Amino acid sequence: MTVHNSDEDAPARTHRADLLAAGAVVALVLAAIAGTLWWNDGRQLGPGSFGGAPADFGEWPLLGFFHPHIGPGTVPAVLLAVAVVVLGPGLAERLPWRAALAAAYGTAVAWTMALALVDGWRFGFTKRLTGGTEYLHEVPGITDVGVMLRTFADRIVDFQPDSWTTHVSGHPPGATLVFVWLDRIGLGGGTAASVVCVLAGAAAVVAVPVTLAALGHRDTARAALPFLVLFPGAVWVGVSADALFMGVTATGVALLAVGATRGRVLPCVAAGVLLGFGIFLSYGLVLMGAVALAVIVVTRNWRALGSAVVGALAVTGAFAAAGFWWFDGYGNVVIRYYQGIAADRPFEFWVWANLACLALATGPVVGPGLRRAALAWRRVPGLVAVVAGAAVAVAAADLSGMSKAEVERIWLPFAIWLVAAAALVPVRARRWWLLAQAATALAVNHLMLTNW
Repeated sequence: MTVHNSDEDAPARTHRADLLAAGAVVALVLAAIAGTLWWNDGRQLGPGSFGGAPADFGEWPLLGFFHPHIGPGTVPAVLLAVAVVVLGPGLAERLPWRAALAAAYGTAVAWTMALALVDGWRFGFTKRLTGGTEYLHEVPGITDVGVMLRTFADRIVDFQPDSWTTHVSGHPPGATLVFVWLDRIGLGGGTAASVVCVLAGAAAVVAVPVTLAALGHRDTARAALPFLVLFPGAVWVGVSADALFMGVTATGVALLAVGATRGRVLPCVAAGVLLGFGIFLSYGLVLMGAVALAVIVVTRNWRALGSAVVGALAVTGAFAAAGFWWFDGYGNVVIRYYQGIAADRPFEFWVWANLACLALATGPVVGPGLRRAALAWRRVPGLVAVVAGAAVAVAAADLSGMSKAEVERIWLPFAIWLVAAAALVPVRARRWWLLAQAATALAVNHLMLTNW
């Protein structure tokens, strides 16, 4: 009779479990691709379900076109991926903490830019935010910010002469105001807007580990750094306004964690200001409250929550005083949402296909990461709490019916927190998982011509 050593068998069992979890993520993506083909073949997704794209669109659930290509960013992206896979884990452990964060930020910016430039300088970067449906399209016509805010909600509903363009109407006025302010200080146009979005989005690569470190898990934060740098969602960070949203809200959570653990009021108020401004960037970012609340639950610092609420209410009050009431805007955006292609996107398909789009933004490591997070509450409660908060936010957004397709971009603010769970994979397997993450981003960017 063969006697098995349970200590020797445990790593093998957990390795198989990790592979099965990643396999489930891959299977979900393949099912969504197959589902897209099946639904489109029967025209059951409805005309314009993918944004009015031509008939050759729809082989993937992502918003874009199947178009294998290379570009000026291809070689730099591959080289950066190899460098992070080979050197990233070691440098994340050895570098001084601030140097590690700085290196992660710079590399994340370079990774995002390289991916964007796979599609070329103009199409991949400078012109991404200048289309007729984007925020910059409306900026020249906004000559009075006060009037814009007072009349903003009235112009959301479609089929009227002064209706806002798609992205402006689909978001609160804060998103448009950012680009108006940039224009006012001399940073107008697509290039400056894209640079700001990329730089702000990369801030999340610092904010997430800062949060984990503040919650008492600096070693875990270091382990997460290379995975955050090679975030597959960087495909959409470069360039979409949702990258800006991700950076703002992640920084808000990081400030809350620092303030709550150190007993400082000012960082908590600043956190509330950023998170409060977040809900005026995108209505769905009210769900970031789940991640913020997770920080409070772990730290048990309810005074910090009160300070953050003060900051958030100050932002809300400022917008209300200027003439925009959040609930009026949200009520009208629901109407606008179903005036467009959302009416042709069946909930019963996208309620699960959304998760496949999210999986392409988080990469296959999210499977083993979440599996391990579910078992690690006692060991790394802070990490598990913020990951759980992000998962709750995703579930709420998905079940709301207000997120049908395009979530590979829209859910970036939640996705970056899910990727943090990759810190829990074993040291000996990290380079392999990093390779899988990089391969996911490179495959998507080179096989698809995405809208963002």
